[in-house]
This record gives sequence, structure tokens and C-alpha cells, in this order.
Amino acid sequence: MGAGRRFEQISKCSTVGRSNQTVAADLDGTLLLSANAFPYFMLVALEAGSLLRAFLLLLSSPFVYFTYLFISDTVAVKTFIFIALWRLKIRDIELVSSSVLPKFYAEDVNPDAWKIFNSFGKRYIVTASPRIMVEPFAKNFLGADKVLGTELEISNNGRATGFVMKPGVLVGEYKKAAVLKEFGTNLPDLGLGDRETDHDFMSICKGWSWGRAGRATAQEAYMVPETKSEPLPRNKLLSPVIFHEGRLVQRPTPLVALLTFLWMPIGIFLSILRVYLNIPLPEKIVRYNYKILGIKLIVKGTPPPPPRAGQSGVLFVCNHRTVLDPVVTAVALGRKISCVTYSISKFSELISPIKAVALSREREKDAAHIKQLLQEGDLVICPEGTTCREPFLLRFSALFAELTDRIVPVAINTKQTVFYGTTVRGYKFLDPYFVFMNPRPTYEITFLNQLPPDVKEGKSTIEVANYIQRVLGGALGFECTNLTRKDKYAMMAGTDGRVQNKKEKS
Repeated sequence: MGAGRRFEQISKCSTVGRSNQTVAADLDGTLLLSANAFPYFMLVALEAGSLLRAFLLLLSSPFVYFTYLFISDTVAVKTFIFIALWRLKIRDIELVSSSVLPKFYAEDVNPDAWKIFNSFGKRYIVTASPRIMVEPFAKNFLGADKVLGTELEISNNGRATGFVMKPGVLVGEYKKAAVLKEFGTNLPDLGLGDRETDHDFMSICKGWSWGRAGRATAQEAYMVPETKSEPLPRNKLLSPVIFHEGRLVQRPTPLVALLTFLWMPIGIFLSILRVYLNIPLPEKIVRYNYKILGIKLIVKGTPPPPPRAGQSGVLFVCNHRTVLDPVVTAVALGRKISCVTYSISKFSELISPIKAVALSREREKDAAHIKQLLQEGDLVICPEGTTCREPFLLRFSALFAELTDRIVPVAINTKQTVFYGTTVRGYKFLDPYFVFMNPRPTYEITFLNQLPPDVKEGKSTIEVANYIQRVLGGALGFECTNLTRKDKYAMMAGTDGRVQNKKEKS
């Protein structure tokens, strides 16, 4: 299996004149810095499966690593596949692969291998990992034309059986066979790998050399050595990671996964305390209670005073990071306010310490409702319509811009180190609990200056909304986009993001 072959290091490889050539590269340990695929199986086991399945996968990892080192890497991969994917719906695996895994793959790209891979006109990835897990990231972010990976066996009811289709896990000679089947005699011009089991497919990649007899084929392949270099910045990939799903913040290596499981009982206890102890308290006291309970709240800027009698309230226009944005804004203000949202569960509405009203998505009806709430006092609105975890702002709905002249932009940023407090496919009523399950959740609230009256003169509501989006983007250092709630849900869950009410369901 490639014994005795010697290949040059990737540092010897040139990127000149590659635009019309084809490259075939391994993934783990080659295009990615880490050769360990465990985190990605863990993410699928957790997000498409269950907490129990993820825990069983973690328990199996010592045995699997022993098998990989001393028995067979094929058996090790098959074990991970069986535990992580058995009986899971293929549709669920596809959704996790497209919405959860890309963020973690993107944080581990090898800059040296990417420089070479990106210089080629046609790019193929040959990997032992299941193709279904790798393909969305490889095509959308690395520009791969095709992924040759291990194929899962699928039952008649659309579930993974936990086994793989013939010829089996793509390791060693099976990688070579897959390349030969795909390319025939027109083989890739260059091969990239990082271990001995890659030598078989690397050895058949051809290059061109000039000799006395003219142009002739010559083997061209390079090894990617193990390195401790920093991963490629995510903004250097072909596309930015704007939307992603999943509850875990950090890449779940075995150690990180173990620490996360150990923290969970403590985090759940802390979360319940942080949620329910603050519900009955006045906002001014809640801010001090946050300090006691380990919640870091940073407030910048000077918020306007409460409205006087007979005066309409201020409309606080916020970017949207978590479901708790309006609540934390109220704490930062030190007074009760109301908020409007596109969707809220009955349970979240019941336990909310501030008045939360769901919008109907009927423009005239929503406008009248917002005006009524402003007559009652201050109001918070998040015109993005949904949360965004990354430093981007979605397109702002223009409805708010026509309802009042008293508009104060509020820039919100958060820091979550273990769990994300947002979800598309999961249980939304758990979002606030996941925020507060972090050891030290951090909120930074910046009150910007009230919008001058002349800003709206001669401008459409869309132009005003875009202006406020740019103001908030500049304050936060975030990039403004034209993406919407509908785009997010289409990418993450294959839906339009609408939450049906009881009448629609019936």
C-alpha cells in the first residue's frame, strides 16, 4: 500500500500554470490541518441524532483510536460511521452537513494546501469520510468539482443502515480505484495527501515534463506534512460562512466534547437560576444580579430617558444576536420596555420579563400594532427578523422607518464560549437557556445617537432602513448584506422560516 514510495513536500509545489490542470487531494490532514474526523461525526451524532448517541460516540473514541493506530483505519472509520449515523434519516444528515459542518471545516483549512488546491482549474477531493458529510463544504467553500468519498448504505425508508456501500471505506487502494473509475485514462495532473494510505492514488497522478524526446508524463504528487500553523482565515475561502446551525461553539474534539458533557449539569443548573431568579425582579436590580450570577453586561453610550406623560416612546432598533436581545436591552436601560418579534413560543411569552408581541406579517396590521405599543412606552424591534451569529447584518425590514421619528439604533454583540443560544431546526423555547448555560455569557449593548429628523427627509423608508443598517454595521464592524430571514431558513432548514399558527395548521 504505497510502501517505499517517496514524495516531495508541498513546499516544493508550484502554483504557476495550473488553471487548466486537475488536482486530486485528500481532505483530513491534507486540505484540513487536523487528520482527525471525530469532531464531524460527533456533530452529526449530536445534531441529527441525540445527546445519548453523541455520548456513546465519545465513549467509543479510545477504542476507535486504538483500532486506527494498531489494527485498521478502515475498521475505525466504519465504527464511527455505525455509531454516529445508524438509523438516522438521510435528509437529517444532509441538513447537518450543509448547515453545521461547514463552519467547523472552515476553521481548520490548511493555508499551504489551500494555496495549491485553489490554483487549479478543476479540483477533486478524495476522502475516507462519507461523501454526504463533506460535499456541501467542499463544493461551496473550496470550489471542489466533485467529492469522491465513502458512500453510505441507505435503507428503503431513507435511513442510514450504519454500513457502507461497496467497495467500502475509501482508504489506500480503494482511493486509487475511485480515481481510476472517475478519470479513466485522463488522470489528475497532481495529487495531494498526508499519509501512506494516500500514496496509492497519489502515485497515478500525472504531470508533464520536457526531455530530449519532447513532452512526457511524469508522476507529480506532494505530501502535506503535519504542521502547527494557524488555519486559513475564513474570509480567504471562496464564500464567507454567514449562516450556520448547531448548538456547539467549539470544535468538539474528544477533550472538548468530554469537558462539554461534564459542564452540562452545571450549565443547566446555572441556566435555570439565571432565567428564573431574574423574572420577578426590576430591571435595575437585575443588572446587579447579572454580576452575581456571572453574566457580563457591558453598556456603552447614553440611552434616552423614559418618555414623559403624553409622549410616545422611543423605538430602539437593534441588530439581532439572540432571543434575549430585547430583555438585555431593557436591563441595560434599567426600565420596562416592550418588544415585537416575528415568532415567539407561548412558553417564552409566558416567562418573558417584558411584554413580547408576535407580528402577524400583515403590514397594515403590524404597523397599527407597533404604533399602539409606542403610545404605551418604549419599544424594541429587530428588523433583521432573525438572528445572525457571524459579523454580518441581514437586510432590515423597512416597516419601522415609517412609524416614528424617535429612532435610536442599538448595536448588540455577544460572546458565547460553549453553546449557541439560537437555532433553526431545534427547540426554540430552549434558546434562552442555552445562552445562560455558557460559563460567562457576555452582552455588549451600545446605544447610538437618536436619528436626526433630517435623515428621513426626502428618503424612502427602504433608504432609511438601509442607512440604519450601515450605522449599526459601522459601530459593530459588521458587514451589511441583502440576505433575509427567508434566505437563512432556506439554507439551514429548507423552509421559508414561517411559523404556522393554529388556524393555518388546521
